[in-house]
Amino acid sequence: MDQLMERRARIPSGVWGVVGLLVLISIALVALKGAVTTAAGIDLNHVADPLLLVLGLGLSGFAGLGVAGFCVVEPNQARLLLLLGQYIGSITEPGFYWILPVLIQSRLVSLRVRNFVSDRIKVNDAQGSPIEIATVVVWQVEDSAKALLNVNDFPSFVAIQSEAALRSLANRYSYDSWGADYKSLRDDPEETTRILQEETQARLQVAGVRVIEARITYLAYAPEIAQAMLRRQQALAVVAAKERIVEGALGMVEMALKGLSEKGLVQLDEDRKAAMVNNLLVSLVAENAAQPILNTGTVESGSLS
Repeated sequence: MDQLMERRARIPSGVWGVVGLLVLISIALVALKGAVTTAAGIDLNHVADPLLLVLGLGLSGFAGLGVAGFCVVEPNQARLLLLLGQYIGSITEPGFYWILPVLIQSRLVSLRVRNFVSDRIKVNDAQGSPIEIATVVVWQVEDSAKALLNVNDFPSFVAIQSEAALRSLANRYSYDSWGADYKSLRDDPEETTRILQEETQARLQVAGVRVIEARITYLAYAPEIAQAMLRRQQALAVVAAKERIVEGALGMVEMALKGLSEKGLVQLDEDRKAAMVNNLLVSLVAENAAQPILNTGTVESGSLS
């Protein structure tokens, strides 16, 4: 398909159009006056020169028709021009213009920044889990010819292609990585935002639309699996916390044994070291506070719970 591209139209200023119409009206009035002027003076009931009458009426009609050719282009607007169905250019500079009526058709398009906010759509992620996702796309028209002539309805085109890009992104990434070494929608928002904007831009290029920003605004598991996934997240969080606690407890036990050995405060055989490690780990890892028991007997009978 041959894609049209925007080019600048050479259209006279509306001021010159006003001057030209005033000249036509003046000529028309002079012709009409000459048509009804006789030797005795002006006689509206008698046509002295039919040719001047036709000329005056024709110029008057053309001047009246020419008034419809005036148009105004506001900032951040473009006016696309078609001459007998052929694209001849676009007016993008703000101002007052005059175009040839009837033969030239004009279509106005806004170049202002717009937002598209999608509905929440349900789609399967890379792991097959149903999720609900939504996006907001900030966009603007940068090529009026592509926007109006390459696609049928460019606002609708933006909406459909933005949702298609969002579905494609959701299919390629998982909702959560669950601690694994791969990217996910939840853990890598900046990366997924960049990819979503690039894919949306690629889809909207044919419509002459520039994507300023594309960002995920809503992301959640579908209601039918939300509770199960929440329990999974909580279980993983508990496991991760336990791992961190055990790691810290082992480090503290190692420091305690090393300190006792270096300072020579007490000599412990392997059995006593094992008992001490057991007591320290239970004390440090247990969720409830440890309750010390004072032993007045021998060291062998002592314990800590």
